[in-house]
Amino acid sequence: MSTTRPYSPGDHGPEPGDVPAAGDRQVRRLSLHGASGIVPLARDFTRDALHAWGWLPAASADRRAAAEDVLLVVSELVTNACLHAEGPDELALFFGDSSAHKVLRIEVTDRGAGQPAPRTPHRAGRPGGHGMFIVQRLCLDWGVVRTPGVTGKTVWAEVGAPA
Repeated sequence: MSTTRPYSPGDHGPEPGDVPAAGDRQVRRLSLHGASGIVPLARDFTRDALHAWGWLPAASADRRAAAEDVLLVVSELVTNACLHAEGPDELALFFGDSSAHKVLRIEVTDRGAGQPAPRTPHRAGRPGGHGMFIVQRLCLDWGVVRTPGVTGKTVWAEVGAPA
């Protein structure tokens, strides 16, 4: 599922960078502006958060797969910001209750004006251009938040927590 909704179904339209006030939601933020080795840095930061939130070490194959999905989505969103939007400014991870289930929300903020979208038609044998297709396939939902009068955007994606 892809969407241009500025928020997911369980939220009520947070502004980029706002911490939703719902329930037991935990937040981690990493400034990436001007950093080097951004993709590995973002993955390491995310892996640390997954350890803190009990996703890792994984007790089952489903939990391990969910953690790997999160790491791949982070890599894809950060890489897209590097390739298409002058680099990411911030990675934010939100974990907790959203509606009736637990989700991990990933947000990557950048200064780019472009609109991320899966390539259509998707061609599996073609090099490159698979990032948003992967995000679409692995996530419950994703979208883009823009603030009027502010350069850039926040691309967000949500992954369901394993049972």
